Amino acid sequence: MSVLKALMVAVSVAERKRDEVRQVLQNAQAACQAAQGQLSQLEGYAEEIQERWGAKEGASLKPEVMYHHHQFMGRLGHAAGLQSGVVADHLQRIEAASRQVLAAELRLASLRKVLAARRKEIELQQARRDQKQTDERAAIKYHSNAIGPLGQEG
Repeated sequence: MSVLKALMVAVSVAERKRDEVRQVLQNAQAACQAAQGQLSQLEGYAEEIQERWGAKEGASLKPEVMYHHHQFMGRLGHAAGLQSGVVADHLQRIEAASRQVLAAELRLASLRKVLAARRKEIELQQARRDQKQTDERAAIKYHSNAIGPLGQEG
């Protein structure tokens, strides 16, 4: 029975570990969604600014204003590029966490399979012991009936 208890503890630990890595995966997915949202905001803002400037293309603008707009758009593009890198990092974390979840699930499944096999083995041993006791009782009863009540063979 101690082996069975040890296996049940191992299954319990494996379940907790699986739950922990699932939580890590969920956190990574949430962080990635937030980063993706920030990237979308940056890209949307850049498009909005460009559309506003597109409407003014026919207007005559001072070179300094054009220079500042160009600088601003460059910085905005740089920020979007950095945010794309952040999103890519989060996607890698999600992939790593997914692999950890899969490994934890496989470990848990194998421990459960071992536990089930061990339980079946114990049940089979108990059934054999019960059958042996039944056979012994039947043999004793047969032997006592064959000899008779006064010790005489009948």
